[in-house]
Amino acid sequence: MTTETLSPRPRPPFGRVLCAMITPFTAGGALDPDGARRLARHLVAEGCDGLVLSGTTGESPTTTDAEKAELIAAVRDAVGPLVPLVAGVGTADTRHTVELALAAGEAGADGVLVVTPYYSRPPQDAVEAHFLEVADASRVPVMLYDIPGRTGTRIEPDTMIRLAAHPRIVAVKDCSYDFLGTQKVLARTDLAYYAGCDEHILALRAVGATGCVSTIANAVPSHVAAVLAAYDAGDTARATELQLRLTPLTDAMMNTPLPGTVTTKALLNHLHHPGGPVRTPLRPADTATTARLLAHYENLLAAP
Repeated sequence: MTTETLSPRPRPPFGRVLCAMITPFTAGGALDPDGARRLARHLVAEGCDGLVLSGTTGESPTTTDAEKAELIAAVRDAVGPLVPLVAGVGTADTRHTVELALAAGEAGADGVLVVTPYYSRPPQDAVEAHFLEVADASRVPVMLYDIPGRTGTRIEPDTMIRLAAHPRIVAVKDCSYDFLGTQKVLARTDLAYYAGCDEHILALRAVGATGCVSTIANAVPSHVAAVLAAYDAGDTARATELQLRLTPLTDAMMNTPLPGTVTTKALLNHLHHPGGPVRTPLRPADTATTARLLAHYENLLAAP
């Protein structure tokens, strides 16, 4: 019996440990570019080698096109030219998505995050056509965002495999909760897969994913980075230990009726990092929720 040697997957196009960064707002609810600069510098210093702006966690549905461009420019100014920035540009309107993709590249983004069109729930041929039109128009590489729990439509594995043939479609943020489907795409393409669910960071890395786009990294960037660093160093036991240590905080931040944006900002505000309020229709976390978040955060920091 022969043993096939698998070739290594390509170099990560946007880094390995990406934070799905919140969008800081002032107390009055305006965009806080200075806060964004401070937070971005902190996240990079603590182990994030890439940042995703204006994603779900970044409250993209409630920021204007101008605010999105201003945010990219501010963060680029803060972290310099070498830290990859991926900008969320996905909307339910293909034409608007193309406009945002072009604007993101002009503002300094290295890539764009494009979510499946939501609400209208297009069939797979229309989903494929949407992504191809955006990729054709974009001047920077594209990361597909598969999150059917929010959009109502997933990117089916066969669709993903076909889309991988486009030279500008290079990566996937995977929130599909379809581990088998993900493996099918990994086995047949060179797409760089990023775990978009914090509980899946290690599991997806173990089957060939590139890294993560992490929400909890807003609060504990060095801890998230340590999971992948341990795995990549060959210490799988340590990587498992570190992933499991994150579980209580991940559960408190992500497995609640509140969106991760709300829990993240509640925690950052109490840790005196830039955050500010959430925009309506979201509402801030209550006192009891914030206390639970802080308790899990402090327990994680106290662990050896």
